[in-house]
This record gives sequence, structure tokens and C-alpha cells, in this order.
Amino acid sequence: MSKVLITILLVLTIVFVFISMSNSQNMRVVYTKNYDKKVIPIVPGKFQDSDCGMVIDDISYASQVIADDGKTWFFHDHGGMVHWLQNKSFKDDATIFVMTKDSLKWIDGRKAWYSRTDITPMFYGFGAYEKRKEDLIDFQTMVLLMNRGETMANPKVKKMLLKQFGKKNGND
Repeated sequence: MSKVLITILLVLTIVFVFISMSNSQNMRVVYTKNYDKKVIPIVPGKFQDSDCGMVIDDISYASQVIADDGKTWFFHDHGGMVHWLQNKSFKDDATIFVMTKDSLKWIDGRKAWYSRTDITPMFYGFGAYEKRKEDLIDFQTMVLLMNRGETMANPKVKKMLLKQFGKKNGND
């Protein structure tokens, strides 16, 4: 009898701990009613990437996608945002914001310029920049390369890019 009681108490304790943890994290995956299509401030550790499900701990490579119905999704890697968006019916009409590495502000993702060799959370390599510099690519090229798998996550492409740009590893 006492073994059964101890087992029940142990199971209840474990269940209580997991319920408490899930309630305390309070992760935001999608934001609704963003009809004005404005940037939603991402609080590191409180938002979850809509593509891979990882917690967004740093906004250096963060993106946001806003649909016409006001739903906003969050990403910690621009490549993951493109991956998630590629099969959505609203992909061509979505409002996209990206955090820039040079000006450290949110800008229209379709007007940003992208590096190919940054060390990003999912290793795709695309860092967003507000100001155009040599070797940066436009949004459409970034989408094309991402959809082809021509990213830093591909070992053959990574080797070629690092050789082309004279780097030992990304972010040099």
C-alpha cells in the first residue's frame, strides 16, 4: 500500500513540475491582431521560432512575417523564415521585417541586403543589412539560394563560399 502511495505522489509531483514549467515559460509562437503590420518587440527567451521551434535567445538574425489577417510569426534565422514561408499561400503578400546587423534596427526584409557567410542560429549564413555593400545579395537572390539549398548549412557550398570570400569561417 505504501509503495503505491509513494508512486502516486511521485507521479503527481513530476506532473506538477512539468505543468509549472510550461506555464512559467509562456512562449509566444504567433501574435494575432497585428492589423497595422508593425514590428512586435521580441523578448529574448520568450518567443519561439515558427520554423524550427527553438527559443529565440538573440535577435541578431531575427525575422518577423505578418499576414494580411494580422497574424505575426517569429524566426531567429532569416533562412528559416524563408524555409517556413516558401509554401504559404500569402508568401508574396506577406510583410517581412528583419533585424539588421549594420544599423541594428528592423527594416523591410524585401529591401534588405544579405550576406552569405555569417554564423547564424541555423547555419544558413544570411545576415541582413540596411546598407548595400560589396558581396551582399538582394532578398530575391537570398530566397532563391535558400530554396536551392545553397547556404552555409551545405558543407560543399560553405567550403566554396569561405574560399571565395577568403574567410576561415563565417563572421571573420
